Amino acid sequence: MKNKYIDLIDQTFDFPQDEFLVVDGNLLFNDIDLMEIIEQFGTPLKITYLPKISSQIQRAKRLFKVAMAKSDYQGEYHYSYCTKSSQFAFVLHEALKNDIHLETSSAYDLDLVRALERDGSVDKEKLYVICNGFKRPQYIKNIAALRKDGWKNIIPVLDNKNEFEDLANLIQEETMMGIRIASEEEPTFDFYTSRLGIRYSDIVRFYKDTVAKYPNFHLKMLHFFINTGIRDTAYYWNELSKCVKVYCELKAICPELDCLNIGGGLPNKTSLAMDFDYEYMVEEIINQIKVNCNAMGVEEPDIFTEFGSFTVGESGATIFKILDIKQQNDREKWYMIDNSFMTCLPDTWGLNQRFILLPINKWNEEYQRVFLGGLTCDSQDFYNADFHANAIFLPTIRNRRENLYIGFFHTGAYQEALSGFGGIKHCLMPSPRHVLIDRDKEGNLKTSIFREEQTSSQMLDILGYK
Repeated sequence: MKNKYIDLIDQTFDFPQDEFLVVDGNLLFNDIDLMEIIEQFGTPLKITYLPKISSQIQRAKRLFKVAMAKSDYQGEYHYSYCTKSSQFAFVLHEALKNDIHLETSSAYDLDLVRALERDGSVDKEKLYVICNGFKRPQYIKNIAALRKDGWKNIIPVLDNKNEFEDLANLIQEETMMGIRIASEEEPTFDFYTSRLGIRYSDIVRFYKDTVAKYPNFHLKMLHFFINTGIRDTAYYWNELSKCVKVYCELKAICPELDCLNIGGGLPNKTSLAMDFDYEYMVEEIINQIKVNCNAMGVEEPDIFTEFGSFTVGESGATIFKILDIKQQNDREKWYMIDNSFMTCLPDTWGLNQRFILLPINKWNEEYQRVFLGGLTCDSQDFYNADFHANAIFLPTIRNRRENLYIGFFHTGAYQEALSGFGGIKHCLMPSPRHVLIDRDKEGNLKTSIFREEQTSSQMLDILGYK
């Protein structure tokens, strides 16, 4: 009778998969024996596997290179990383090994760029810095300061018309700029038009009536982004087509325009059952841009992307120990974890986000349906379903002395920023220990502690207690 947890996974998914393998009942993640990591560092634990960041970047570069070659696309491809996905130095340092550019969202992001310049990670002669987001005065000042200091490839992307006046008042140097399109959202969305960017119908007139009158500003880029990401839907293709049409109309009156930024949205893997055809989607995007440009007699633009979650998401894992079991009624058996979902993985609470959930050990044990509970006193601190099923199944344990460890995988994007890394958490739950895993030139693992688990004194100091 096949009633072990490993049998359940084998029957449900194509398993093992690229980064997941089971040996002697224990899970390996990117060939890392996670039980060894747990024995060394304990739980709860955040892990970042740095080589995955580079492999994701190189994967996307290959996809676009092949797609452009297949369609004889004449423009070039530029990979940018949007820093808001994870602003940790170890993420940026790893990503920048791969000849990429950066997209920023706020004034302090540009201080981050300054820090990268100081430590020698970036070359201001080569790096494009694409400045998105609504721009408060300090953001505008920081953009102007960087341009004055010789950052010739800084590209402020207008989120609204008023930003251009503010930029023009501070910048006298020859400066590239971009305009962001306010895309239409899906009919099921809470609002119809994105709050970000300038309306389709206003862009060409705004350029002619305002931007074109400033000879030191050169419209380099048109920016396009869909909130729901890159998906094979009529909605996505329709919005992309509208964007390319605006690009072609602008190009006719602005020969300097030569870059189309299609934003982010290439998904990272959030389920063992995920079946996203990356090759098809990238090839179709390139083909659609080429066909639309050719139909309007316009040279194909260089393509920029801003992949954030795709870049860093799959590098992360969050590991918990099951502390205890609670049978609350006839049908609900709760496994209690040693921290909180709301504070460690806030997207599970705020967006009902599902991550890949797998046990670290006991794969050869029988399984049962369970609910997972966090340690805060909030009723929303729980996890009760996977992407592929409205349930969670984990190896059976009968008491707290049977040590079971579970991992949430591909959690590397946004979770630390949204939870307020090192700050104050709900019910004063501490930020977990964070461990970095890398490999040397021979492929041997290298581990280091980025941050220890947060202490009570650190939290009390933030709260103003002496």
